[in-house]
Amino acid sequence: MTVRQPATATVLVDDDRVRVTRFDFEPGQETGWHVHGHDYVVTPVTECVLLLEEPGGGTREVTMAPGAAYRRQHGVEHNVINGGTSPMTFVEVELK
Repeated sequence: MTVRQPATATVLVDDDRVRVTRFDFEPGQETGWHVHGHDYVVTPVTECVLLLEEPGGGTREVTMAPGAAYRRQHGVEHNVINGGTSPMTFVEVELK
């Protein structure tokens, strides 16, 4: 089992409607395994090379440009790792 350092998660807004969190990763840092309890939108601040570990042992890599966005529904389970060679940052907005 690979031991990685955690990314830095900074909550910017947390009210009755949304939670906005900025995630900053050095290369190789991770979020840790988690299940999303809310629908959410992710917008990269920098180019992001996301290495996604998924249930069952699968992985996939997704590269996102700054300012792009994607959304997912609650229930997604994964671990997000900076799979690139540069620091990366994205902002996640959870819809409560």
